[in-house]
Amino acid sequence: MPPQPETRSAGNRPAPLPGTGLEDIGVPGQNYLRDALTSCTDPLKAIEEFQLENGILLPSLRQMLPLLDLHGVRRLDFHTSELRDRLVSHIETIGQKEGRERDRKLKELLNKSFPLVQVKALRPVVMGILKNTPHIDDKYLRVLVKDRELYNDTDTEVKQQIWKDNQSLFGDEVSPLLSQYIKEKENILFDHQNLTNLFFSPSPKVRRQGEVVQKLANMIGNSVKLYDMVLQFLRTLFLRTRNVHYCTLRAELLMALHDLEIQDIISVDPCHKFTWCLDACIREKNVDVKRSRELQGFLDSIKRGQEQVLGDLSMTLCDPYAINFLATSAMKILHHIISYEGMARDNTVLVLLLRMLALGLSAWNMIDSQEFKEPKLDPQVVTKFIPALMSLMVDDQVRPPPDACQAYVQESSVASILSMYYTLHAARSKDRVGLMRILGTLAACESDRAFEDPFLHFLVSLLVHMGEEFAAEDFCTVVFDEFFSSGLTRDNVTRHLLKLLWYVYPKLPASRLHTLVKALQPSSQQNEAVHRLYDALTERIGSEEAAPAVPANMDYLESPLMSVPTPAPIH
Repeated sequence: MPPQPETRSAGNRPAPLPGTGLEDIGVPGQNYLRDALTSCTDPLKAIEEFQLENGILLPSLRQMLPLLDLHGVRRLDFHTSELRDRLVSHIETIGQKEGRERDRKLKELLNKSFPLVQVKALRPVVMGILKNTPHIDDKYLRVLVKDRELYNDTDTEVKQQIWKDNQSLFGDEVSPLLSQYIKEKENILFDHQNLTNLFFSPSPKVRRQGEVVQKLANMIGNSVKLYDMVLQFLRTLFLRTRNVHYCTLRAELLMALHDLEIQDIISVDPCHKFTWCLDACIREKNVDVKRSRELQGFLDSIKRGQEQVLGDLSMTLCDPYAINFLATSAMKILHHIISYEGMARDNTVLVLLLRMLALGLSAWNMIDSQEFKEPKLDPQVVTKFIPALMSLMVDDQVRPPPDACQAYVQESSVASILSMYYTLHAARSKDRVGLMRILGTLAACESDRAFEDPFLHFLVSLLVHMGEEFAAEDFCTVVFDEFFSSGLTRDNVTRHLLKLLWYVYPKLPASRLHTLVKALQPSSQQNEAVHRLYDALTERIGSEEAAPAVPANMDYLESPLMSVPTPAPIH
C-alpha cells in the first residue's frame, strides 16, 4: 500500500494535532514541539531548549535532574509520582478549609486547569479540584457527562452534582445496586443447602452494613434531592413488583444515614423518628410501654394534610423484618394473656402492634390507590378471632380449629399473619397435633400471605427438624395436600417445597415420594432455578444418597416465642 500523503493545512503547514488542552492555557504542547522539531537543524538541542523553557523554574530542582537521568528515572515518572501527587494533596488541604477565599481559589484553579482534563497524567489534579468544589458550574458538568471516560473517572462527590439534575443517569447507576440487593435477599431465602444462615437471623445493624446499603448511602451523601430520588425508585419498584424487599431497603437506607449522622436528610424525613424507634425495638426484640407510647404518638400526630407520610410509614412497617417483629411480639403477649387469664382487648401494647400490622400489610394498596388513610383494624379481630386463636393455642384436644379462625384467616391480613406465626411456634415446639390443626387453614390466607417467601423459608427450616413425622401419612396429607399443593402454581412455593424434600425424602413413604416427584416436575415455563433444583433432587434420590445432615441443636432457629414462659392451661 503506497504511503499516505501528509495532511497539510493552508500555507502548506501540517494540520494541527488533536489538542490536549495545553495550548488552550498558553503552555506549549504537541503542536509547538512538532513545529520546533520540523523547523530546526539540531533536534537534540531543540528538545533541550524545550525542556529548559518549559520545565519547573526551580534552580535547585534543575541541578537534580541530571542525577535522576543517571539513575534512569524518566522525567515523566518524576513529575507524576512526586509533583502531581503533592499538587493533589495540596488541593485536598485547600478543600478542607471553609469560606469564600477557599471557593475563590478553587474556582480560579478550576478555570485554569479544566482544559487539561483530557491529559490523563494531569486528570487527577483537575478531578481533585472538581471534588473539592462545592458548586461546580454547569459548563464543566456538561463536559463530564458527554465524555464517558471522564464521567467514569469522576469522584462520587462530583457525580452527586451531576445526578441532581439528571435523574435518568442516576437511575442507571442505582438500578444494578437495587437488583443486587434483591438477588442477595433471594439467595438467602432460596438456598436449599442453607439451614443455619436464616433470613431473620442478622440484626438490623448488621444488615445495614451490607455492601448495597453502604454504597447507596455514599452515593446520596447529604443530598436530600438524591435521597428523594432513591425513595421514589423504591416506591415505584415496590408498586410494580410487590416485592417487599424494597420496603426493607427503604428502612435500612434511612437508618444507615442515621448511623452516619447525615442531619441534612434525617432531619427532614418525617419517618425518621418512627423508623428509629421501631429499629430499636427490633434490635432489642422487645417493645416496652415507653416505646409503644412513642410509636403510637407518631401515628396519632399525623395531621390533616400530612396523610401522605402514611405511604412511607406503611412501607417501613411492610418490611418483612418489621412484620416478623410485630407478629412475634403479638404472639408473646397472647401467651402472657393466656398465662394470666387476661383480655386481649385490654392490652394496649397488643392493640398497637395489631394496628401497625394492619398499616404495614396495607402498604401496597395504599400506594397503588394513592388514598393515604390508615386502615381501621376490624374490632372483631380482637374480640372474636384472637379469643378463638387463643383457645386453639391452649386446647389439647384433636379437633378442627374454631370456625372463627378459618373465617378470619380468609378475610383479614392481620388474622392471617397471627395464624402463620402460631404455626411457626407449633413447628418450633415440634407440636405435631397443633401444627396439623392450623397448617391446612393457611392455604386460604388472605392474599395468599402464607405463600410468601420469608414465611415459607422459616416454616421449611422448622419442618426439616420434624423429619421423623413425615413417615406418617396423616402428617404428609396436611403438609403436602392441604397446604403446599394449593400454592404449586407459583415457582417460589415449588422451590421451598423442593428444599423441604431435599432433607426429608428418605423418611417419606415410597408412594408419597413418587407422587410428589411426579407433581413437582417443572414445565418449560418455570424458571431455570426450579429446573436445576428439581434435577439435583431427583439425581440424589436416584443415587440413594443419604439426605444431608440436619443440625441437632435448634438454637440457631430463633423461636417466634423465645424467652416466653410456657403458658398455663385454661380449664
